[in-house]
Formats: sequence, C-alpha cells, structure tokens
Amino acid sequence: MGKIKTHRASAKRFDVTAGGKVKMNHSHHRHKLGLKDQKRKRHLRSSDFVQGKMASNIRRLIGK
Repeated sequence: MGKIKTHRASAKRFDVTAGGKVKMNHSHHRHKLGLKDQKRKRHLRSSDFVQGKMASNIRRLIGK
C-alpha cells in the first residue's frame, strides 16, 4: 500500500491546531497597502480558521 505524499504548498500555508482546527493567514496583505484602510489591514493581520469541508480536504493534503 502506497503512502500519501504531503502537499508541500498547502503545508506551508496551513497549520493544524491541537484540537484539529485548520489555521490560515489572510491574503491581500503584501502590497498596495496604501489603498486599503486601516481597519481592513488590521483584520488581515490576524489568522483565521478554515471552515467545513475545506478543512478536512486540507487536513488530508498535509497529512494530519
């Protein structure tokens, strides 16, 4: 029986917490920050959790 390889791009972008939740960082916080207001940039700074079926897909991709 073969093993499932870790999807390296997903492993770099997502983390699995001890409780099994999938944690991610927000996008759109790299460049053109002068066009975005302070509230939007502040919310993009924090991390968030992936919801629903997508979380189980990511967990399978990164092997956790």
